[in-house]
Amino acid sequence: EMVTAPALLHGDVPRHLDFDLAEHPVALQLGGSDPAMLAHAARLGERWGYDEINLNCGCPSERVQTGSFGACLMGEPQLVADCVKAMRDAVALPVTVKHRIGLDHDESYAFVRDFVGKVAAAGCMVFIVHARNAVLKGLSPKENREVPRLRYEVVHRLKREFPDLTIVLNGGLTAWTAIEQELARVDGVMLGRAAYHDPMVLAPVDWRLFANEAPHIDVRRLAALP
Repeated sequence: EMVTAPALLHGDVPRHLDFDLAEHPVALQLGGSDPAMLAHAARLGERWGYDEINLNCGCPSERVQTGSFGACLMGEPQLVADCVKAMRDAVALPVTVKHRIGLDHDESYAFVRDFVGKVAAAGCMVFIVHARNAVLKGLSPKENREVPRLRYEVVHRLKREFPDLTIVLNGGLTAWTAIEQELARVDGVMLGRAAYHDPMVLAPVDWRLFANEAPHIDVRRLAALP
């Protein structure tokens, strides 16, 4: 779950950042729009042992907008680029961005293309793309996950136009046949609530994607567990 940069600056850092070794590899998703504050939060994430720092540019809730972060940041690509650069300068970890494909009712491809291009120029190489617009007024966060139509073709086009970037598709995928079809077009697929509500959906990953009948177990991490 997203942790805001101000919470790490002013709040209980261990409560926000502690996790179990069994969770590796694990990303810290940050919310914020102040480059210096995000850099500080990223350094804390690196110190706590996270494997990746992710900037949330996809959450559409009005509460998040009030804090000037989440999906509304897509309207300020230069600010996002500045935030990414500040975090990349602060840590050796990968800095990634999760975002939508548009804001409100603007479905122009140029909007998301220019956003990705600007942020990539600041050094971000991985984009997790929720293939829906974010409607900032009039829809709840739950409705924003269901009402704006899915447009996978926009994510496919991003991958074609930015072949050197890692493009991960998110949104609406639950069936393995559909997941495998998308993996032929993009670099990865993110399952969110599908895995949250039914963790067993992930059970076939090893044999379906890696031809490995036995689930991968990192014995070094198991040895470190109490």
